[in-house]
Amino acid sequence: MITRDELIKQISSTLGKTKVLELSRILKEQKFSLHDLIDLTFYTDRDIAFRAAWILETVFLKDPTRYEIELGYLISRIQDVRYASCQRHYAKILMHITASKAPLVIRQNLQQLDLKPAVEQCFDWLIDPKVKIAVKVFASEALFNIRHLYPWIEEELANQIKFLMKNGSAAIQSRGRKLLGKLARG
Repeated sequence: MITRDELIKQISSTLGKTKVLELSRILKEQKFSLHDLIDLTFYTDRDIAFRAAWILETVFLKDPTRYEIELGYLISRIQDVRYASCQRHYAKILMHITASKAPLVIRQNLQQLDLKPAVEQCFDWLIDPKVKIAVKVFASEALFNIRHLYPWIEEELANQIKFLMKNGSAAIQSRGRKLLGKLARG
C-alpha cells in the first residue's frame, strides 16, 4: 500500500508518462485518497506539486465518476493553485468535467456546487499575462462550458477572448475563433 510519504518519495525525481500512468494505476487500485493527492499538488516543492498534479489529472480524468464525492474539494482548491505547472492540470480537469460529454453524475454534482470561485480563477488566469497559453485555452473552454450556470459569463468571456486574440498566439487565435463562433450561435 502506497502511503503519502511513499508517494512523495516516488515523485521526488523526474517522471515520464509511463511512470505517471503506472503510479496512477497503482493509486487507483489501492484506493489512494484523492483528497490527499489534491493536497500534494500544493506541496512546497514545485516539482513534487507538479508531478502530483499530473497524476491527479491522469487519475481523475480516467474515471471521474469514481471520485465524484471529492469533486467539491477539488473545485474548492482551484483558487489556491499558484504554481504555473499545476495551473495547466487543474484548468484541464475543469475543462473536461464541465464539458457536455462529462458523465451525467459529474454534471449533476457540479450544478449543486458553488462554482463562482472556479469561475473567478478561470477569469484571473485569462487576464494574467504570466499565465501560460494552455491554461488560458483550457480556462476559456471551461468558462464556455458553464456559461449557462452564470449568464454573465458569456459576455465577459467574449470580451476576454477578443482581447486575448488581439496579440495572441496561434492557439489563442484558433480557440478564440471557435469559442466566439459558438457563443454567437448561442
